[in-house]
Amino acid sequence: MTTRILTGITTTGTPHLGNYAGAIRPAILASQQPGADSFYFLADYHALIKCDDPLRIQRSRLEIAATWLAGGLDPDKVTFYRQSDIPEIPELTWLLTCVAGKGLLNRAHAYKASVDKNLENGEDPDAGVTMGLFSYPVLMAADILMFNAHKVPVGRDQIQHVEMARDIGQRFNHLFGQGKDFFAMPEAVIEESVATLPGLDGRKMSKSYDNTIPLFASAKDMKDAISRIVTDSRAPGEAKDPDSSHLFTLYQAFATPAQSAELHEALLQGLGWGEAKQRLFQLLDGQLAAPREHYHQLIARPADLEDILLAGAAKARKSATPFLEQLREAVGLRSFRSSVQASTDVKKKAAKSARFVSFRDEDGSFRFRLLAADGEQLLLSRSFADGKSAGAVSKQLQQGGEADVRVDGLSFALWLNGEQVAEGSQFADASARDAAVQALHAALQPQAD
Repeated sequence: MTTRILTGITTTGTPHLGNYAGAIRPAILASQQPGADSFYFLADYHALIKCDDPLRIQRSRLEIAATWLAGGLDPDKVTFYRQSDIPEIPELTWLLTCVAGKGLLNRAHAYKASVDKNLENGEDPDAGVTMGLFSYPVLMAADILMFNAHKVPVGRDQIQHVEMARDIGQRFNHLFGQGKDFFAMPEAVIEESVATLPGLDGRKMSKSYDNTIPLFASAKDMKDAISRIVTDSRAPGEAKDPDSSHLFTLYQAFATPAQSAELHEALLQGLGWGEAKQRLFQLLDGQLAAPREHYHQLIARPADLEDILLAGAAKARKSATPFLEQLREAVGLRSFRSSVQASTDVKKKAAKSARFVSFRDEDGSFRFRLLAADGEQLLLSRSFADGKSAGAVSKQLQQGGEADVRVDGLSFALWLNGEQVAEGSQFADASARDAAVQALHAALQPQAD
């Protein structure tokens, strides 16, 4: 069975070790597994929620695109695109917004954190809160549900958003599915050992805190950043607690189990923090030197990156465009042409259920009736001497014989091959007669299909 994997990175800054270990690396590894159908994107619409600096967003889009590719993503084997190149995503966002409960969005971590901070400062709870921030989880749900992702590699702090995507998708399925599930239910995937990496000060590594280690910084800049990692005051020779060390957590995210065990023991035996930082630098530089060179080559060729992303968008839209049409149809945003066709199809279906019923009259002759789908008699044949003759006429009518309906007062007669073969009832007025004639034509036409 094919598993669809999807993840993205918000384009608000230069990629750092936390982005790489928490999202990019596990996503790339997942894309290389058999049976994986992988979607990776630049979340540049999300960036507008957090950043109002156009130049920074543009630079970040370039850097993050290059980071994915330098990290080993193969655009020929995955679907790699910019969120803003898929117009179906904001349209789906609105469809989902219309079913997403405000109470659900009130519980989003980012919104609650903003409200709590405002209350702490004695301000209005929603001061500075935009609708972009408030409805951020709906846009993320659209990212995931548009491509019916099964697995979504995220940092631990993003698990809630995947759960909210499930809730919103289930609500849409319930309201509009009519027994069909449009959306698959996604699951968050966390690499437990590196779910959220600490930054230089011990808090979550984040551009917001300015405590990051840039992923593809020069060897010198990386070494300088590592030297600023906050540690305790224990001197060389004193035993240290690796399990409470931010430095060890970073090391463990990139080391093999054997390497981690070795540093763990060395710290317990009194290894100095300076030496531990040197080991971390050597580990990172050894793993990132080759990707770093590739990254800078890509940055120098932005036109090539543009071509790759546009090709990825075209690939993504091959599934997004028809899927959105299904969703528009489900909620009632339908073409009038298709509505007319659907109405015609319904009429044809009803007409096809009209049926000929043969019977023997009291005088021993044979006749047939044409009954509508609801059992109403549309036509009564004349008498035939034998059943074979009656059957031959009804068969000609079913196969599209040249029938001629002739109005006769408040009734009508049916002629076939120059001979009257059946007649309608007597009607109260001309409008009722004409409606019956129209129903007869509709019933007879499908008999030839």
